[in-house]
Amino acid sequence: MKSFKHANTTVKTKQKELSLAIKRILLGTMLTTTAFSALAVEDESSKKDIEVIEVSGSYVKSLEKAVDMKRSSTGFSDSVVASDIADFPEQNLAEALQRMPGVTIERNKGLGTKVNVRSLPNEFTHVSINGVATASGSGGRDVEFDIFASEIIQSVTVSKSPTAADEEGGIAGSVLISTARPFDYKGRKLIVSAEGAHNSISEEIDPKFAFLASDTFGDWGALVSYSNSKRTNRTDSNSGINFRPLSRWLEKSGSDSKQLQSDQAAEVLERDTGLTISDRFDSDENSRVVFIDKIGNRAYLNEQEKWGATASIQYKPSDSLSLTFDGMLGGYDSTEDEYDAAAYSASSSSTLEEIHDYDDTTLAEHDIMVLTDVSYTNTQHEFLSKEVVNQTDYSQYSLTLDWDVMGWDVNGLIGYSGAEKLSDSTNLKHTSYAPTRSRYTEEGGEVLLSENANSIDMYNSPESYLFDFYDVDLEEITDDKYAAQLDFKKSMELMHFEALSSIQFGVRYTDKSKERNLGNNQVKGPSADDDSWKGVRTLQDSELTPVTDLVPGGAYLPDLAYSPQWSQISNAYARETFRYDGFSVEFEDDQYYRVDEEALSFYFMADFLFDIGSLPTTLNAGVRSVDTSVLSFGYHQVQNADGSTGYTDAPVSKEGNYSDVLPSVNMTVELTDDLLLRAAASKTLMRPALGDIAYKRTVSLNEYKYRDGNPDLQPTYSDQFEIGLEWYMDEGGILAASYFEKEIEGVVRETLTGMVDDVTKYNDNGSLDGVYDFEIYQKVNAEGSYKVTGIELIAQLPLSLLSDSLEDFGINSNYTMLDNSLTGDSDLGIPTAPVGLAENTFNMTFYYEKDAFDARISYNYKDEYVESIERDMYPVYRDAYGQTDLSIGYKITDDIKVNLKGINITNEETTGYTMDPAFPTMYELSGRRISLGVRANF
Repeated sequence: MKSFKHANTTVKTKQKELSLAIKRILLGTMLTTTAFSALAVEDESSKKDIEVIEVSGSYVKSLEKAVDMKRSSTGFSDSVVASDIADFPEQNLAEALQRMPGVTIERNKGLGTKVNVRSLPNEFTHVSINGVATASGSGGRDVEFDIFASEIIQSVTVSKSPTAADEEGGIAGSVLISTARPFDYKGRKLIVSAEGAHNSISEEIDPKFAFLASDTFGDWGALVSYSNSKRTNRTDSNSGINFRPLSRWLEKSGSDSKQLQSDQAAEVLERDTGLTISDRFDSDENSRVVFIDKIGNRAYLNEQEKWGATASIQYKPSDSLSLTFDGMLGGYDSTEDEYDAAAYSASSSSTLEEIHDYDDTTLAEHDIMVLTDVSYTNTQHEFLSKEVVNQTDYSQYSLTLDWDVMGWDVNGLIGYSGAEKLSDSTNLKHTSYAPTRSRYTEEGGEVLLSENANSIDMYNSPESYLFDFYDVDLEEITDDKYAAQLDFKKSMELMHFEALSSIQFGVRYTDKSKERNLGNNQVKGPSADDDSWKGVRTLQDSELTPVTDLVPGGAYLPDLAYSPQWSQISNAYARETFRYDGFSVEFEDDQYYRVDEEALSFYFMADFLFDIGSLPTTLNAGVRSVDTSVLSFGYHQVQNADGSTGYTDAPVSKEGNYSDVLPSVNMTVELTDDLLLRAAASKTLMRPALGDIAYKRTVSLNEYKYRDGNPDLQPTYSDQFEIGLEWYMDEGGILAASYFEKEIEGVVRETLTGMVDDVTKYNDNGSLDGVYDFEIYQKVNAEGSYKVTGIELIAQLPLSLLSDSLEDFGINSNYTMLDNSLTGDSDLGIPTAPVGLAENTFNMTFYYEKDAFDARISYNYKDEYVESIERDMYPVYRDAYGQTDLSIGYKITDDIKVNLKGINITNEETTGYTMDPAFPTMYELSGRRISLGVRANF
């Protein structure tokens, strides 16, 4: 058990010890010749990147380099190199990748956070750095790209058709990231850059600094790079608006007061809409009348400090032997303040008072009536001051070998990737119960005084808000991944089988572990054993600050017709006031879980060179055998003999395992010198999220549900096929089109697996809400399969190919369109696309480059997609989003360049809705970002 005041020190100590241990192991291995037998293959895609890629090169040259890498690849892939990453406006690695064909990103409060390949959900993408699967601080397998500084990255390849040699193909694709190495450059290299960025809402200026130094000394080379940046971003949001089924009150019974709530809800519904409920306990009927559960107004301030460093030592005595040590360290610290004023219409003591307006036409095909403007008898109003402090430490080390010996190309890799994340989340809550009126607006919703004499102005009645609690969660996630791979390749010249060009086989072992600790302490008074503040202390008893002074910048959402102003308690004041002397947070045994996963795989593949008629053809065919074992353990919830619920006294463990054989074929036919026909087919998998495998149970009181982990989860599989044409032109031009199909089975879905009877539930004010039967939900592999088909178009053209008058102008664009047969997991049978899947994405960049001057304007578009399914019934959509970015550069000298960059220069907002745009869920504005920087290259 650890307290909050000691937890951070413990994490840092463990990180240092682990880093030192890995360094000793890897450096010791470099000094022993016997270690060669433990080495493994470096990914073929990253090997192609081991050549001179000048960071300071022009955008045109970086495009040409990326086209060369695409043409020489075994299958379908696209790449971006360092000069492209450096010159485009971005805030992290995710945003640096968004202009690649088929790549889009998920945004959170104006920041790109996760990567989607071909619009499929981010958990379908496999990510590795220098051949090692990347750890992250999340609870799943998805990678938090916002922790990585893009300046320390040398190249990125997105592989969309796997080979047998790949660690995992990824159903969407694999993102293969490479950091810089000394022999990537010709001799000595020093690159230094600095910039300042201004956010239009926070009005803060954020600094960023990076450098890279590299040199070679005969057979040896050494490289170091470092990047440090700070970001202050304010986001205003009218959000959190969601549907709630009228079953909230219609199903109430068991006491006179509860029956009265139910009767009044039914009577008001019939009186004001004419709709009569025939069976109040029929969920299919009462869930088709919905009202606004919550209307929230939020102001966020997000402050980040991010640093990353790489080191590479390379020994290369000849072209036939290379031994490289790569190290990567990073830290990502963020503090997010959220100030939230919210009205919960569905409080346990409330019901309908008057329905002013309703909509029974927009969602009529689903028999859903939306109560769009309602007065409620006792709305729960909340002022929430929230603070989330995250500290993520990242490290990765690898040792790679490339050795040509006795006609064999021996390649090896041993590596480690680790992340530790410590999260301190607080919530200071004050509550007021009173009649008010809630209704939809064009951008979201608003809360008004009702005609009830007891109604209050929720934003300006601090004396009416009573202290509920100051809640602190402390979470620690440790993610460790080890890998070892050994690979052999030999060129073949067989007299009786001339088509066989080479054979390749190898073995890979990975060991992954994810561990979570969680603790909570809820303050209700001035000491640990004192709850005298609860229900007595008012909001007015604390120091209040206008929300526009709590976050820097101007007025809150000034362009909206409904833009309330309010005051509340700062998080700094809350920490000082409510964390009494001796306050600590201890990790709780029953919240602990750990998942260990080991995978062993063998593969064999062969390359063939032959002619189909007169057309030169290359063929890569192979098969990978994968065997995986899982051990998951934690404290599991049980029902006691007296009907209460508790947890097991000791950790409970459960094993799971699966194995499969994964074939792959990639073929290229040269129709002409410049026109290629490419085709690929494979079976690939994505393993279930480690958090879903974890043997644990969590509770959602508002949904009356328990959620269990499932160690028996199997991977999601995909049988996929792709065919395309690629026309390579002069000056790095390319036109490409491809068609792909993915037959996906074993999709992980949440389903009802049991019940827990007679669970006692309490309201936030401590009163008894009732005794209910709680449903148990668990992630399972859904039966059957569904098909995703799509097309991908790429046009990268120097416009001089069209007209000499357009010399120095060019366009780089791509478009991806998907179609799928899957319907989302709605308990009401409402058809919807899979969560996270967008049907259309589009990227386009116009550029001009002449001598010392260059300019680029880029537009990125992502179609609407399902963000979640509210209460497993109502799909919630993130609206289509398009963003325009700008970059202008001027070389003062051959070695020094000044850049002006703009992110979201048209100040686009992020919006969403439930089922139809008539019912918005959020209106979020994060502003535009303008930066001025300089980069020197010596």
